[in-house]
Amino acid sequence: MNKVMLIGNLTRDPELTTTNSGVSVCRFSLAVQRRFGNSDNGPQADFFNIVVWRGLGENCHKFLKKGSKCCVMGRLQNSSYEASDGTKRYTTDIIADDVEFLGSRPTDGAENTAPAPSKPSSKETVELEPIDDDSLPF
Repeated sequence: MNKVMLIGNLTRDPELTTTNSGVSVCRFSLAVQRRFGNSDNGPQADFFNIVVWRGLGENCHKFLKKGSKCCVMGRLQNSSYEASDGTKRYTTDIIADDVEFLGSRPTDGAENTAPAPSKPSSKETVELEPIDDDSLPF
């Protein structure tokens, strides 16, 4: 079984390209914080290359940006290629099957500062309308 699930923040804006056959492909890097820090108690992160195909990739390009938090679910894929200097290079990518956008996208480069909905205080009462049991669907 080859399954990967990561939650992290984008390290750069997603890049959208199209293959010769017209298929959209989006690439970005995801920083995932390690559970435990290093010996100096500083936080550490791992960086993963993410590849997202077709419509989901187009949505990632449209709605994600550097710093956005998301959850990527997919599989690992290893590949190799020959570099221009003749050496063989190896890459490991996460091929995303699903990407969940976590948090809201900031507008105009500003953070979303909408106030959180207020909860009624313990002294306030909330009026509810009575519902007839016969109108319930179950």
